[in-house]
Order: sequence, then C-alpha cells, then structure tokens
Amino acid sequence: MHGTSSQGFAVYPAIDVRNGRVVRLRQGDYDCETRYDEAPLELARRHARAGARWLHLVDLDAARQGGYTLGSLLREIRRQTSLQVQTGGGVRSQADIDALLQAGAERVVIGSLAVREPDRVLGWLTRYGAHRITVALDARRCADGEWRLPTAGWTEQGAQLLEDVLDRFADGGLRHLLCTDIERDGMLSGPNLDLYRRIRACAPHLELQASGGVRDLADIAAARGAGCAGAVLGKALLDARFDLVDALALEVAPVGRPC
Repeated sequence: MHGTSSQGFAVYPAIDVRNGRVVRLRQGDYDCETRYDEAPLELARRHARAGARWLHLVDLDAARQGGYTLGSLLREIRRQTSLQVQTGGGVRSQADIDALLQAGAERVVIGSLAVREPDRVLGWLTRYGAHRITVALDARRCADGEWRLPTAGWTEQGAQLLEDVLDRFADGGLRHLLCTDIERDGMLSGPNLDLYRRIRACAPHLELQASGGVRDLADIAAARGAGCAGAVLGKALLDARFDLVDALALEVAPVGRPC
C-alpha cells in the first residue's frame, strides 16, 4: 500500500494543557514551557470555526503523574463543537479508557504504557476496536543510530527499539499510530520524513500521524507526501506561522501541490 490511507489525510490541531492553561513544551521538557493566553475551550471553538474535523488534546499533568484531569473540558468541547477528539495523558487502565470514551473521546491515546505493558494495550485494541485507540510511540535517535522509546512520558529513556514495538502492535491489529521525533518536538525544525518513511516501510497498513517539528504548510504537505495519514499541529499553529484554514485545505489538495 502506498500513499496515505484509504481514510484520507487529516490535520490535527493540538491543545496541550498544563495547570488549566494551553502550553507547549520543547522536546517534552516540562522546564521549557511556553504559555498561551487563550483558554483551552475557546481555542478548540476557534479551531472548529475554522473547519477542523479533529482535535488532539493532551493532559500534560496526567502524562507526568497519571489520572486524566480534562474530562470536563472534553465534555464541553464535544458539547459546544463538532470536533472529533483524540485525547490522552496518563491513561493507565481500562477504567481510564471507559471514562474518556464516555466523556466523548473518539480515540484514546496511549503512550508509555504501550511500551511498558504492550499485552494490556493489545487486549484493549481487541476490547474497544482498533478505531478507538491511538498508540503514541515517541522516539529518540540514539548515538548508535537506533530509535529507542522512553518508558515514562519523555523523561526516562528506555532500551526498547521502535521497530520491535511497532512490529508487535502492527501484528496485533493496531490501526492508528502517532509517532513523534522527540528531538524535533516544539523546535520548528521540520518533521522527520525519513523516520516516517521508515515506519511506512515496516507497517504500510497503519494510519500514521506525524508529530513534531511542523513549521509551515510545506511541512504538512511533505508529511502527506511521505505517506502519513495525518499531521499534528502544535507550536507553529499556536504561533500563527500559518492559518489553520490553509492547513485544512491540504487534507484534500492533490499530493505534490506546491504551497
């Protein structure tokens, strides 16, 4: 299978929340935080008015400490907008997934737990259906050239190889994969297209979401051209380096169209 998935390409404006505020971290570092004035709910409403279909909502407090805290915000976003919400942060149990789905999440994002306890997450794929789970494999390239996966948020470097975990989930029925090159997250240095092509070669049936490094419309188009099924837009969108309406137009633009 080549190109994007049969479901088409999707743009995911991201809202990362810490202590009730919209923030962005640099390379996952909680000590390198940029705060934004707009309230999370109003920002979600603005994205919806621009025509967004999806929202990527992250609970940064829960990602660090466990215990998802954005249930009320999630319910209000679903009540006040037509956005489909992909959300996570601190998902540790079946009860967590049940609560998020009941609050209106379309997909639940599972990160570190998928690396530490893949059997549990594979069981949830069976229980809830592959359309309800997004696995986030956030990777860092090490000195030996291998891509390895953190085991606790982005704060503890693990020994597991990206390809090994990816193979296990691809064989276990995973459909939605979000992959972040940690070194590029929040850095406006462009997405790691080589990494995404590598993942596509290993697991071409997965619907891969590019995350980390997007700085302009050309980067979004390049991610789509590399076979990604979506792109998560964080700092560049919050910093108004491009308009969301123009980014959304790339969902349906012919591949290779210049920006």
